[in-house]
Amino acid sequence: MAIVDLLMPKMGESIMEATILKWNKQPGEFVQQDESLLDIATDKVDSEVPSIAAGILKETLFPENAVVPVGAVIARIETEVNESVSTRSSGETPDTGYSAINDEPVVAAHRSPVISQVSAITEVPSHSYEQVTANSQQSNANGNANRFYSPLVLNIASNEGIPLSELEKISGTGNEGRVTKKDILTHIAKRKDGNGFHARTDAEPAYGYAPKAGRTISEDKPLMSETTTANFTGNVEIQEMDRMRKLIAEHMVRSKQISPHVTSFSEADVTNLVLWREKEKTEFEKREGTKLTLTPLFIAAVIKCIKKYPLINSSLQGDKIVIKKDINIGMATALPSGSLIVPVIKNADNFNLVGLARQVNNLANNARNNKLKPEDIQDGTFTLTNVGVFGSLMGTPIINQPQVAILAVGAIKKRPVVIETEQGDSIGIRHMMYLSMSYDHRIIDGSLGATFLTAVARELESFQA
Repeated sequence: MAIVDLLMPKMGESIMEATILKWNKQPGEFVQQDESLLDIATDKVDSEVPSIAAGILKETLFPENAVVPVGAVIARIETEVNESVSTRSSGETPDTGYSAINDEPVVAAHRSPVISQVSAITEVPSHSYEQVTANSQQSNANGNANRFYSPLVLNIASNEGIPLSELEKISGTGNEGRVTKKDILTHIAKRKDGNGFHARTDAEPAYGYAPKAGRTISEDKPLMSETTTANFTGNVEIQEMDRMRKLIAEHMVRSKQISPHVTSFSEADVTNLVLWREKEKTEFEKREGTKLTLTPLFIAAVIKCIKKYPLINSSLQGDKIVIKKDINIGMATALPSGSLIVPVIKNADNFNLVGLARQVNNLANNARNNKLKPEDIQDGTFTLTNVGVFGSLMGTPIINQPQVAILAVGAIKKRPVVIETEQGDSIGIRHMMYLSMSYDHRIIDGSLGATFLTAVARELESFQA
C-alpha cells in the first residue's frame, strides 16, 4: 500500500491559488486514474482535476468553496501498488503536475486528453525544482534533513530572485520543518536588496495579499475592502460579489501592488484601415469562412512593433528581465456575465491576417460559450483590450501579470482633422482612434513606452492591403 498526495495544480503563470468548487468523489470511494476527482476555479477559468492514481480516496483536506494555494496537498489516495518515482533527468515533464509519495515527485503512468487540459500545473520554474531536488538528494546523502519545497514557495523564490543557497537558510514552520508561504514572505519582508531598500513588508506582501491557506471564498478580503462595515444607510441594495468577481478583484489589486503603472496615450488616423475592412469584410467571410473584425488588424500591427521593440514582450523575475521570444497575444474578451477573460493567441507572429482572424473568432466564441481550456489562457506575453466596443474613447488598463504592458484601443470616431499635404493643409473627415498603453515602469521607461505606442499608431495609419 502507498499513500499518494494530490496537490493543488497551477493553472497559469500569475495564478497562486484556486477555489475548490466541487468534490466529485468522497472519502472511502474508489477512484480510477485520470478520473475527475474535483472541480476547481480561478479568476481565469474553471477546470477538472483528474486523479493521478487508481485507489481509495482516503481523505480530502479542504472543503468545497475553500481557496487553496497552488502546491498545497488537497487529497490523499491509497493505492495498492507503489507508483514509480521519476526524476527530471529524462527531460520529460509530468502531465499531472506535482504530486507526492512520501514527499517525492511522481508522474502519471500514461497520458490522457483530460490530463493535457491541466498540463499548465507544471509551470513552476524547472531550474529551481531541479536544483532543489538535487540538493535534497545530496542532503540525504550527507545525513541532513530532507528539505522539500512546494511549487508555490519555489515560484515566490524565483520571482523575488532568492537563490537556492538563501532558500536553504530559511527556517520552516511547516510539517517536518518545511518552508511555508508565510515563512518565505516573512523572509522577503526582512530582506534588503543591494541598494539598502527594504523588501515588501507584511502590509505589502509579494503578491499583493497574503491569503490564509484553505480559507473559504466567503472569507476573501481583497486589499481594496480590508475594512468593511455592517451598517448601511440610505436607500441601498446590497449585492454579494460572486466568486469570479472576488478573484478578479484580487488579481487587479495584486497587479497594482506588483507593478508601478504608467500610461501613455496616442491617437491614430485609421481611415484607410476602416474603409478597407468595410469594403472587404463581406467577401472575406464568404471566401475564408470567418468574420473579419478590427481585432486581428490591431494585433497584426502590435506584432510588427513588438519585433522592433522586444523589451515590450518581457517579464520580470526577481532582478532578471526575461525577454520572451514567443509572441503570445492575449485579447481581453467580455463574457455574458459581464466579467472579462483573456484567451491567448500562441505564436501570433506565425499567422497571416486570415489566420489571426480565425484565431480571434474561435477564441472569442469559446470564451462566450464557456468552452475555453486552461491552456487557452496561459503563457500570454502582451495583452490587447478593446475598450472602444463599449463606447469608451480611451482607458487606463491594468497590466495582466506577469506581463509588462497592455494596450487599449478606443472607439473609432469620425472627426474633422487637419490633413497635411505637399500642396498645403486642409480639413477632412477622418476615422480617428485613441490608443493608451499601461506599462511596468520597473522595466519600461517612458521613452520606450511612448515610442512603442507611437509606432503602433503609425503602423495602423500606414495600413495597406
